[in-house]
Amino acid sequence: MALISLRQLLDHAAEHNYGVPSFNVNNLEQLQAIMDAAKETDSPALIQISAGARKYAGEPFLRHLVFAALESYPEIPICVHQDHGASPAVCFRSIQSGFSSVMMDGSLQEDAKTPASYAYNVEVTAKVAELAHACGVSVEGELGCLGSLEHGGSNLDHSMLLTDPEEAADFVKKTKVDALAIAIGTSHGAYKFTRPPTGDILAIDRVKAIHARIPNTHLVMHGSSSVPQEWLKIINEFGGDMGETYGVPVEEIVEGIKHGVRKVNIDTDLRMASTGAMRKFFAENKKEFDPRKFLTAATKAMKQICKDRYEAFGTAGNASRIKPISLAEMTERYARGELDPVIK
Repeated sequence: MALISLRQLLDHAAEHNYGVPSFNVNNLEQLQAIMDAAKETDSPALIQISAGARKYAGEPFLRHLVFAALESYPEIPICVHQDHGASPAVCFRSIQSGFSSVMMDGSLQEDAKTPASYAYNVEVTAKVAELAHACGVSVEGELGCLGSLEHGGSNLDHSMLLTDPEEAADFVKKTKVDALAIAIGTSHGAYKFTRPPTGDILAIDRVKAIHARIPNTHLVMHGSSSVPQEWLKIINEFGGDMGETYGVPVEEIVEGIKHGVRKVNIDTDLRMASTGAMRKFFAENKKEFDPRKFLTAATKAMKQICKDRYEAFGTAGNASRIKPISLAEMTERYARGELDPVIK
């Protein structure tokens, strides 16, 4: 069973110039879609589990789904990542559960709503990194607040919507995070942009500037679903009402990957593919009531999204090139200082 750390996975991605889609998992069908696509494309799998997923499915169920994936796909290196930990306690419990990577989101206070001070973010993130690294577990931090540059986010100071390169360098130096989620104009959910985004909405230049300052700290794009227009059309055609909305174009993400983005968070795209496939199935099979059949249609649709992202981001073909490093060995590497950040 090939459980690997986020740091090993993203170091390999940096060495071989590719990015890794990080797909949110809430249930069996999502996990099967991700893993089947990974197997067919020879891609390492980065599975992330959010607080919402744990509330929906329950931590024990999700933990055992992951164990099943490790057993069923032994040839695929898998990183299990905790998304958006609201406090050190949340992160520590995830480490106890067997996660190989955790995100401490100290950009917000423990209510996961109120923007936090920079000092608070540094304090809680450094605390998590110290303990996690002692277990060989990777840590992702976040600096800045997500929000669309098109409409300014949720009443946030516009400057907070772009991560400052100098502050990023200081943050990484003080916390020793392995990966940093940066604010460059993306936002969570399906309603990111009301028009196709261009360079004035998505700040790729800021990615370049941050990467130049912290070259061995892997950059993360949150809120990076592309809101596939073909699935938007199907959802609306078969009874949905999502209106007109746009996500982050795949080609923009690929440009970010060229400049240090290694982890790309995707959730909405799988939700849309699943919903669209089920709506279409119900409309075309009005007498059908077997959940296995409409869930199979949903899984097939999500799998195609995963395959498309593995191939577009250059992830495909790299699973077999990774030689898994145990978390115990990662602990030794952290202790020796081999994985300390480089600041330029």
